[in-house]
Amino acid sequence: MATTTTLESVKAQNLIDKENKYGAHNYHPLPVVIERGEGVFVWDVDGKKYFDFLSAYSAVNQGHCHPRIIHALKAQAEKLTLTSRAFHNNLLGDAEEFMAKLFGFDKVLMMNSGVEAVETAMKLTRKWAYKVKGIEKDKAKILFATNNFHGRTLAVVSASNDPSARMGFGPFMPGIETIPYNDLPALEEKLANDPNIAGFIVEPIQGEAGVFVPNDGYLTGVADLCRTHNVLFVADEIQTGIARTGRLLATCGKCDCKAGHCNMSHDIKPDILILGKALSGGVMPVSAVLANDEIMLTIHPGEHGSTFGGNPLACAVAIEALKVVIDENLSENAEMMGTIFRTGLEKIATKNKLIKLVRGKGLLNAIVIDSEEDSKLAWNICLEFRDNGLLAKPTHGNKIRLAPPLVINEAQIHEALAIIEKSLNAFV
Repeated sequence: MATTTTLESVKAQNLIDKENKYGAHNYHPLPVVIERGEGVFVWDVDGKKYFDFLSAYSAVNQGHCHPRIIHALKAQAEKLTLTSRAFHNNLLGDAEEFMAKLFGFDKVLMMNSGVEAVETAMKLTRKWAYKVKGIEKDKAKILFATNNFHGRTLAVVSASNDPSARMGFGPFMPGIETIPYNDLPALEEKLANDPNIAGFIVEPIQGEAGVFVPNDGYLTGVADLCRTHNVLFVADEIQTGIARTGRLLATCGKCDCKAGHCNMSHDIKPDILILGKALSGGVMPVSAVLANDEIMLTIHPGEHGSTFGGNPLACAVAIEALKVVIDENLSENAEMMGTIFRTGLEKIATKNKLIKLVRGKGLLNAIVIDSEEDSKLAWNICLEFRDNGLLAKPTHGNKIRLAPPLVINEAQIHEALAIIEKSLNAFV
């Protein structure tokens, strides 16, 4: 049995102690202090190099400090960073047009964080329900899937069934209900029996739940049922979008284009699309909600907004971040490298019974460790990963998410697999 180590660096420990003293204790980070990043690698304050297999929860799909994105950031920062939406700026229309055409929607509403975009989608869904669907005032309901993760605002945690997300934060928002994930009969029953359902907000793959991939046909079924019952299908692609799963969007499940560069003209196109994280390549907070006119134009001036939403710096960065994904074929690379990676993990699992299950799509993957959820085993394995030069973190106790930047190559995949196997073997 391996014995987990702690950081020996006085410098690193002093920095951790400073966070603990002056910062809120709302996170439980892996004990490593990162100072620099480039591509698929990060370096700690003592100069040790690591594979980054978390990618800031899939925000750094284009790799750390991608030179094109950093150049766009610097160039725009020297011109204009913020006007608020009291005035127009010269880049907002360009960014909106680029995203609208790329993803196949009429309109784009740019915000900042992912959860802010989810809140925006919730407000749009309710507005549409009252103005278009004709639901009686204050009767609209929004459905979510159980075991979801859409952020941590009060409205969003009202839809969570995670005790740690809810405990001590009630009372919760009314008009929110949940159904089991990956369960089309449950969705059909709910929509058929409740005319006040306005929308169903769902992750195409549940990331925080441990990279839970639904059955083939689930998303198509969701789209069909929502269309049949005049309910909005809202796809939260904050983590799964921007090439992470081997397509530009995870909802491109029926798309036949080579690398996922499409306008989503297929049967499972959501009514509202939520993007964030890698929309800026991890350079700054940028999110967006996309919808067609019937939905987006239900909100009028003064009814929703953000001081920083759609700022020129964010626009310049988002355009370049998306262009990098397209120009460097990151969707295609994620699909190819993900297949190689999962094949390697499956081979390790045949020899090391600590891996109970391998699951994922593209380069959003996870291993389920054969232990109880409240066990420390997965955490200790991640400490061993760290000691051997790879950074990852458990989710929901016994699941380890493995999601490197999409610029990773095959040689680096095999090197990372060797680290994973070596680390797991230390516990046998």
